[in-house]
Amino acid sequence: MQRCGWAGVEPIYVAYHDTEWGVPEYDSRALWEKLILDGFQAGLSWITILKKRDNFRAAFAGFDPREIATWGEAEVTRLLADPGIIRHRGKIEATISNAQAWCAMEEAQGFDQFLWRYVDGVPLRTALSDRTQMPTRSDLSTRISKDLKKAGFKFCGPTIVYAFMEATGLINNHLTTCFRHQPCAELARAPSTVLRLG
Repeated sequence: MQRCGWAGVEPIYVAYHDTEWGVPEYDSRALWEKLILDGFQAGLSWITILKKRDNFRAAFAGFDPREIATWGEAEVTRLLADPGIIRHRGKIEATISNAQAWCAMEEAQGFDQFLWRYVDGVPLRTALSDRTQMPTRSDLSTRISKDLKKAGFKFCGPTIVYAFMEATGLINNHLTTCFRHQPCAELARAPSTVLRLG
């Protein structure tokens, strides 16, 4: 069984690769959670976040954006004292403002609809067999990043958004040699579009 090389051998990372990464996510709240966690990952390794994910979920009320949107300085202070998460004031405060931005977007059009319209509801699919050919950002991730920032989101630069797109299956970046490439493509609600990269 061949996997994408980045999955390594650590069980938590292998399980994430095998069951979550690249699976199309259509739930608004779950999409928001993944964007927030990708923001916390900035400057760190993803496995650091993955190991703390349960702690994050407990500290952030199950990533309920409607609840988090009402938080203020008392909650920021509580979170800064929580050793189970990444204690970064800017990222914590951004999570609260991002919850407020999510609420506004969810009411207006649906956060899921906002994101999936960029790919016409159909996951993009790369056809690469070598991870070194994979970009870390794209014109589309740059566009989504700019639009998110206009809507009030923070910690959502083009590289973070590209990683988020990979994680949530907006783009299927499992290598063609990986046993998860085709199954993730088949989980899409519509046939995947093959995206040829440079």
